[in-house]
Amino acid sequence: MESPIPLKEPAWLREFKAFIMRGNVIDLAVGIVIGAAFTAIVTSLVEDLINSIVGLLIGGIDFSNLFIVLSGERRPSLEATRDGGAAVLAIGSFINAIIKFLIVAMAVFWLIKAISKLRTSLDMQEASKAPPGPTPTEALLAEIRDELKARPKV
Repeated sequence: MESPIPLKEPAWLREFKAFIMRGNVIDLAVGIVIGAAFTAIVTSLVEDLINSIVGLLIGGIDFSNLFIVLSGERRPSLEATRDGGAAVLAIGSFINAIIKFLIVAMAVFWLIKAISKLRTSLDMQEASKAPPGPTPTEALLAEIRDELKARPKV
């Protein structure tokens, strides 16, 4: 059933739909979702594995619990100290963030390097394909041209 009052879609809505449906916007959205999932993996890798190994190597220090109290009472953990109202410098959290960044940067570096290598090999495959020879018609026209050039000028 049609509406008694014809409704016209606003121009900005049509433009917005066209913008959203463009390929690069959808690719960006997929990248953000995958990036969020990758961040969770990196966070677990850093906090659950790397920090334990690095802490063991440098004498059992737990990075997640490495902090300096600026004012207030120091408690057994960073969270407890913060909950007690103390001002702290969470050095361990900062170190964790740096490690996470370096892991993500390294992963992106290797991904771009692999994609670049793949593109280079595809470009080389295309370049190595010999161009097709002339068609019979082109060969015949080339012979006629050469014959005309070879005739003495009158």
